[in-house]
Amino acid sequence: MTDSSTAYSFDLYGKRILVTGASSGIGAELARAICQNGGAVALAARRKDRLEALQKELQDAGGNATVVEMDVTDEASTKAAFDAAEAALGDIDGLVANAGVDSTSFVSDMEVEEFDRAIAANLRGVYLSVREAGRRMMASGVAESGRGRVIINASFTASNVFSGLSAYSASKAGALQFGRVTAREWARRGINVNIICPGYLHSEMTSGLDGTEGGDKFLAKFPRRRLMDHDALNPVLIYLLSDASQFVTGSVFQIDDGQSL
Repeated sequence: MTDSSTAYSFDLYGKRILVTGASSGIGAELARAICQNGGAVALAARRKDRLEALQKELQDAGGNATVVEMDVTDEASTKAAFDAAEAALGDIDGLVANAGVDSTSFVSDMEVEEFDRAIAANLRGVYLSVREAGRRMMASGVAESGRGRVIINASFTASNVFSGLSAYSASKAGALQFGRVTAREWARRGINVNIICPGYLHSEMTSGLDGTEGGDKFLAKFPRRRLMDHDALNPVLIYLLSDASQFVTGSVFQIDDGQSL
């Protein structure tokens, strides 16, 4: 039985979290939510100009944010980004492996370069980011404290079939299973690893669906016939980064507004 005096905190005060792919979309929205809930955030991506604009926005609102350039497909860049984040914020105790790229070709039309690009960003990038975060949490004592948190952004296409998304879906399915195995390996190391599988939401990747005949037909297949709001994932992500999620690891959270029904 859990001690009734145990405090479950849903805020992120004292947390230092690195978010990959923070220059737009889910990453940028989560960065805002992290700061709003008291955490410090390292904004990581390749587009430094966008990161700096977001950093200014967050700092003007009283948030603590730093910018680190990072190519998640490159090992040296990944290590350098973590070095810079720790120099600015201190030991990192949370990672959101969010960076990724789209791929929308049919198998018979797809060039090998497109397939490799999807695997590199969406799977290799997850591996490099998660491995580096875990190593540093173990070395710094964050893991031993039980406060280490890792979230992998996969996709509901990892287990649902959509034509034209073979490379994307395969890379996301790989990221999902990589996360579950890593959660098992780190279960006694004090690092929780969880996976989110979002459905379609308003973002740069889905901008072509808004107000078009093809987009309307696509959305008509969903029970609620809509895209999720751009910040729909934030409540679950904040919970998984917080101390309140201490008993949650290796879990897969499909957040899709019923789109898979």
